[in-house]
Amino acid sequence: MSKVNRLMIVLCATVALAGCGGGESSVKSEVTTTTAGQQLMDLKKALDSGAMTQSEYEKERKKVLDK
Repeated sequence: MSKVNRLMIVLCATVALAGCGGGESSVKSEVTTTTAGQQLMDLKKALDSGAMTQSEYEKERKKVLDK
């Protein structure tokens, strides 16, 4: 086997193995669900605390109820 052939085999093996293992990447996702009732209660609290106006409250309340 010539030096060039051996070099090509070693090079190919190195490239092939370079993508294997390691990395330890992971994907995390978090799903939260809020019921319509909870959303309405949160909106009412925001209205009562002054965090939103009556018109904002009505607009957001309609969105929740229309879902």
